[in-house]
Amino acid sequence: MDLHGVREIVRPRSVEALPAWQPGDVMLGGGTYLFSEPQPAARRLIDLAALGLSPARREPAGLRIAATCRLAELASLEVASPAMSLFAPAVHCLWGSFKVHNVATVGGNLCLALPAGPMSALMVALDGLLCLRGPGGALRDLPARDFIVDFLTTRLHPGEMLESILVPNAALARQGVLRQASLTRYGRSAALLIGTIGDGGFSLTITAASKRPLRLDFGTLPSAEQVRHAAADALSPDILHDDIHGAPAWKRDRAIALAGEIAEALRT
Repeated sequence: MDLHGVREIVRPRSVEALPAWQPGDVMLGGGTYLFSEPQPAARRLIDLAALGLSPARREPAGLRIAATCRLAELASLEVASPAMSLFAPAVHCLWGSFKVHNVATVGGNLCLALPAGPMSALMVALDGLLCLRGPGGALRDLPARDFIVDFLTTRLHPGEMLESILVPNAALARQGVLRQASLTRYGRSAALLIGTIGDGGFSLTITAASKRPLRLDFGTLPSAEQVRHAAADALSPDILHDDIHGAPAWKRDRAIALAGEIAEALRT
């Protein structure tokens, strides 16, 4: 879709060359959402792909994933750790052709803050630490579990961009199971859950059925029944997401059932 209000496109070659923020600025990742519907407030696009950031790299603290990493690049990463088994399945929870996966970015999917966004589920489940760059180059870290606060709403400040996500070594060492449900075979997720288990106990992340990601932590792996009860308590009426991809009550039922399935799968 043409964005008729856009007057300028800026392609900075480094983070130091990012322009001073001004009203009407929009960060452009892959553009799969940005160009899918009118953006009447957009006046200038800042093309983050021009930064040339490495999609991902190992650091002493863990795996650092650039916000500009394409979903296809994420799915094809070869890192020897148990949690990597979650990456490709999470990417494929975003139903779309290879064309979409080769353009859409990890950061764009996170910052859009759609309930069904699979990158929010993955990064919350793996204790992702978001590196945010503000106007003037100021950096701050924010846990992924605190980033999305409501439907299409994040804790990004005006002029701030998501630069990268660090997945810590402890999270990479955890075993994980992903479960997803939708109304149709190729439909948007109505419930997307990830369970992980490791030295820190068992954790369950619930997305898609809820307006924002929910993270439930347990000291040890509980029974499937206990996990279902915990999920039911967390999915209160005010947190359920209502859209054409499933009635809230149905989404809640599917999420509760999937929570139990995950607990059973990790017990075997």
